[in-house]
Amino acid sequence: MSDHALGQDESLLIRAARDFSRAELLDRDRQWDRGVGSVTDVLPQLSEMGLLALMTPEEVDGLGCSYRTYSAILQEIAYASPSTAVTISVHNMVGLVVDRFADPSLRRSWLELWGDAKNFGAFAISEANAGSDPGASLTKADRNGDNFILSGEKMWITNGLTARWFVTLARTLPGEGKAGLSLLMVDGDSNGIDRAPIHGKMGIRGSETAVIAFDGVVVPTTHLLGEEGAGLSASLAALDGGRIGIAAQAAGIAQACLDEMISYAHEREQFGTKIAGFPAIQQMIADSHVELAAAKELIDFAAWSKDMCHDDRSASSKAKLYATEAANRIAYRAVQLHGGMGYVNECRVEQLFRDARITTIYEGTSEIQRVVIARELLKNN
Repeated sequence: MSDHALGQDESLLIRAARDFSRAELLDRDRQWDRGVGSVTDVLPQLSEMGLLALMTPEEVDGLGCSYRTYSAILQEIAYASPSTAVTISVHNMVGLVVDRFADPSLRRSWLELWGDAKNFGAFAISEANAGSDPGASLTKADRNGDNFILSGEKMWITNGLTARWFVTLARTLPGEGKAGLSLLMVDGDSNGIDRAPIHGKMGIRGSETAVIAFDGVVVPTTHLLGEEGAGLSASLAALDGGRIGIAAQAAGIAQACLDEMISYAHEREQFGTKIAGFPAIQQMIADSHVELAAAKELIDFAAWSKDMCHDDRSASSKAKLYATEAANRIAYRAVQLHGGMGYVNECRVEQLFRDARITTIYEGTSEIQRVVIARELLKNN
């Protein structure tokens, strides 16, 4: 995304993220992909850069970024490390939920520490049988005086191994269907929480992904986020903003693929000439450039719509749908252009191809995005 229309301070933040990610994250991300460490290695640096409090209001020591600035920063981070980008995206998304829905008596105390790596956040919604349909959640939280007693198991939880705080969707009103679901702010230091890593991921291996089991966890009723029974709508509102973050992650991956394609085309010779002169190669590069440009425009529009508080859920869905699927197409072309070299891990496009794949799945699959877009169209026409 071009940052020419943003203010000087925003442009400086974006450039700082670009310089930091390429200097500090690129080589580390390659190591994480090989199973050496994870994004948690750099959490103190992310905190120092303010990347853990991008969307936290300035009044509570955050950077108070607009969605446009936020998405541009995530693109720069994802260019060097898709794993770090999703880690930052989820943590900031959880912070937005706290900012919007937390009890006023607790909101400030939580948010003032949100940029601290020790107060890492995770979004605990998905379950083994409740992925695209979070309304099918079976995790329950029974009232007991001034507390809820939380039991159940969440799956595919980004940041789950290290998180101090879990924004958790649970059933507090039995028999009420989707209206019985509520959001709770769960302290990860509480007794009764078990965390298990999910191994064998295709990509974004530097990002934590975990199964979280809650067994009789005591959660104060003051930790209810929003109104009781309104947890599903609050979760969907959070995911709406989160989709912009994943679209930005995809655009960063796609930009890295495109740059790798251009660089390799200038280096590789076949039939006595650089492959950059071959029409087939030029088509791959041109198609990738156009698709990436279109994706960035959709992301920028979705971010602007959120900043303007427009009530259009389909904007973020369109951005995520197109950007993530375009990233997969561009990553495919990058591997194809590199030939045999693109098929081995020595070449970065092999990893980018794997990293891109998840973007069409988490924060709502492509199929779910199409449902959201179609419903908006049918509702308004």
